[in-house]
Amino acid sequence: MATAMAQKLSHFLPGLRQVGPESRPSMQPEPVFTVDRAEVPPLFWKPYIYVGYRPLHQTWRFYFRTLFQQHNEAVNVWTHLLAALVLLLRLAIFVATVDFWGDPHALPLFIIVFASFTYLSFSALAHLLQAKSEFWHYSFFFLDYVGVAVYQFGSALAHFYYAIEPAWHAQVQAVFLPLAAFLAWLSCIGSCYSKYSQKPGLLGRTCQEMPSALAYALDISPVAHRILMSPNLASDDPALLYHKCQVIFFLLAAAFFSACMPERWFPGSCHIFGQGHQIFHVFLVLCTMAQLEAVGLDYEARRPIYEPLHTRWPHNFCGLFLLTVGSSVLTAFLLSQLVRCKLKQKAK
Repeated sequence: MATAMAQKLSHFLPGLRQVGPESRPSMQPEPVFTVDRAEVPPLFWKPYIYVGYRPLHQTWRFYFRTLFQQHNEAVNVWTHLLAALVLLLRLAIFVATVDFWGDPHALPLFIIVFASFTYLSFSALAHLLQAKSEFWHYSFFFLDYVGVAVYQFGSALAHFYYAIEPAWHAQVQAVFLPLAAFLAWLSCIGSCYSKYSQKPGLLGRTCQEMPSALAYALDISPVAHRILMSPNLASDDPALLYHKCQVIFFLLAAAFFSACMPERWFPGSCHIFGQGHQIFHVFLVLCTMAQLEAVGLDYEARRPIYEPLHTRWPHNFCGLFLLTVGSSVLTAFLLSQLVRCKLKQKAK
């Protein structure tokens, strides 16, 4: 009897062992959020940054999770993401004080806020999701350049509408907005082509930076003219102080964008914090915030000046704005298709 029971138990116990802790499926390993530069293609390399890269070909959920992880794009994401959220708060304040629907002269103010939110959001998305693959790296940065082009035209429109002096308006009114739309689109083309061609050195930088420099020179000309014509009126015109700040912040941002500093001085020490592109983001955000404050003050205080200038065609800029958006999106889409073809040929 005892022998029979022992035999039955011997058959039963292995079954118990199979469902014990040792036989349970092992827990999924924690994902590796960052790798060294050697483990990603050269396309993703940043000068003087050797670690903190995210592995390619992970799920979209993985890259969204990296929003709360340390990697070499985290600061770039958060600088523009937080600024976009602050911008929504600023828009709520504008909505409480500005009649966007009833005042035909308020539409440029809405467009500059919308354009600012667009470039900040697109930039945050690009830096967050570009590590998915080579194709998505190109595509998200093309989208980023679309946001920049939209913001460039929005800035030109706001300055032309609210900040301009009658004397400068009389000289440029026939060409200012069409030229601003063209240069914004040219800036998008130059940036997309520079990214697509990956040409190193002066040629690549010229394709990207020269159209943007021309666009900025035109866009800021109403503000520059106003500052030069009224150098001693800052105390009587608080908007002028914000305009001066936005110019200073933009020039500082451009300096850090064009030169890989300070990481070139401390190679291998700026993997997470201290990259020049991060500082560029900070100054660009400060430029945008100062610009919106200046434009908001101009909208309220300069109506007797700008309203007579734009009485005949208060909405003639809408078509140019939509043209800028549409042509920039189409440019980014066509370049992304060229990238797809290039990657397919490379894979053969």
